[in-house]
Amino acid sequence: MTVTAIVGANWGDEGKGKMTDLCAEKASYVVRYQGGSNAGHTIINDYGKFALRMLPSGVFHPQTVNVIGPGVALDAERMLSELERLEERGVARPTVRLSERAQIVLPVHRLLDELEEIRLGAQSFGSTRNGIAPFYADKYAKLGIQVADLLHADIVRGKLERTFAAKNVLLEHLYGRSALEVGDLVDQLVELGEKLVPYVCDTTKLLQRAYANGESILLEGQLGALRDPDHGIYPYSTSSSTLAGHGAVGAGLPPYAISNVMAVVKAYSSCVGAGPFVSELAAEEAEELRRRGGDAGEYGVVTGRPRRVGWFDVVATRYGCAIQGATEVALTNLDVLGYLEEIPVCVGYEIDGTVGEDFPTLPQLQKAKPVLWRLPGWQSDISTCRSFDELPEEARSYVAYIESAVDVKITAVSVGPHRNQTIRRI
Repeated sequence: MTVTAIVGANWGDEGKGKMTDLCAEKASYVVRYQGGSNAGHTIINDYGKFALRMLPSGVFHPQTVNVIGPGVALDAERMLSELERLEERGVARPTVRLSERAQIVLPVHRLLDELEEIRLGAQSFGSTRNGIAPFYADKYAKLGIQVADLLHADIVRGKLERTFAAKNVLLEHLYGRSALEVGDLVDQLVELGEKLVPYVCDTTKLLQRAYANGESILLEGQLGALRDPDHGIYPYSTSSSTLAGHGAVGAGLPPYAISNVMAVVKAYSSCVGAGPFVSELAAEEAEELRRRGGDAGEYGVVTGRPRRVGWFDVVATRYGCAIQGATEVALTNLDVLGYLEEIPVCVGYEIDGTVGEDFPTLPQLQKAKPVLWRLPGWQSDISTCRSFDELPEEARSYVAYIESAVDVKITAVSVGPHRNQTIRRI
């Protein structure tokens, strides 16, 4: 029996969608266990290029059951529209199962997210404005609406009235907006619930049975370790745990079920959003790397914002792999670095004149300067390589260095965005 978590070791944007799509070929289940539509997974395969924000990345494999677990912030409209888009583009309708315990992102969550980012201005956290922080705030304040509630208008109305009582105080007195009324939203949510009925089930029971039967399960994480609210760069974090350890909770599996953790790591660094980013590049150097990065450059799947880019950060990645409990690493975007004669790598942080190799908390991180070491580049196109031995010696040495630096075996190397541009090293 195998349960594998596929998670990010950095800020997100590492290529988890590609690796999940690749591994899903041999999986019985692919499970989204946290987060919502605030981050997307880009996948390029024989069907074309796709940006999934709500559906699990196993939807391109007919044999795979795709599960949205109870830990997910469900953007139901987005989920339904993504299913329609897949069908329009010739993808066989996937099997999707939605937890009856998952909770719904409401329009008021998105509104409050946007208004707060506007209010904060230059002090904002770089939210994608998809309502995630207000959603999780309501979830833990016991104001959330579960999928199971949606077919009961009285329950929906009661929860909305309690939610709006608090939200309207904020809207009127903090943001200077008009109060909201429950109005037609009850009917809209009940109608939405009826559309979701074909997908809804007890996914915890489903996955527990699959685990007991020894079926292969992939847990697909969103964002990366450095965006975790407990272990990441708080408060420049997301609102749900991005760690593999939370996968069992968000999916409904026992904590001992996860036997393998694939940490996805990019061959350089990138992130969307605010907060310290020690190895960050600027100006033309950043734009050159950004332009070459990935199939369409380094731009956010959800926001379209240019990603901040930097050199590979050993300190951050070693820390990310450690708190993820990585048993293997998938290294992505190696091909992007083929234009460089020398490749800088951040091997330490200088803080107040002292060089350290441990990942610090925010006050120290804000003062950190990168200590760079340079490795020889290969200055060639490696996108057609399909075995590790085909890679130039310098590329193999770069992979070996990263493997040694983070102290986790690199089992896969991506040399392009397509599913088949992946070299397995097992």
